[in-house]
Amino acid sequence: MKKLSHYDPAGSPRMVDVSQKDDTRRTARAHAFVRIAPAVLRKLPANPKGNPLEIARIAGIAAAKRTSEIIPLCHPLMLTHADVEVTVEKKGVRIVTAAATTGPTGVEMEALTAAAAAALTVYDMTKALDKSIEIQDLYLLEKTGGKSGNYSRKIP
Repeated sequence: MKKLSHYDPAGSPRMVDVSQKDDTRRTARAHAFVRIAPAVLRKLPANPKGNPLEIARIAGIAAAKRTSEIIPLCHPLMLTHADVEVTVEKKGVRIVTAAATTGPTGVEMEALTAAAAAALTVYDMTKALDKSIEIQDLYLLEKTGGKSGNYSRKIP
């Protein structure tokens, strides 16, 4: 097993020095699911706060751009792309995010932060109708680039 890079030899947390790493194109995609009762799903278009799905999309993109302000040891990255797809399904809202950069470190955290923020925004926009809404299945779908190579989640 590899060692955790965010700790120095004495075990103290640190920001990893990526200054010696090559800039490469790096991408990541992440997923979240917001389980919502069918009665609440039917009311999404009539939400007085606005379209929850569009607001969630914009919130996810904004969150991806600010990941280093939320996750203490993340590097601030110049994203070249951030996107959030929000799809209504029978049991809730599926969120799939994407992030890309050309740089010395990956964008997995940006994609995951976008998915989490979009899911929380869906909750915020619909909580008046139902407090039992659940945010589920936040995970990395895939990543490309960098020294560790590509990763693609195996979904059964």
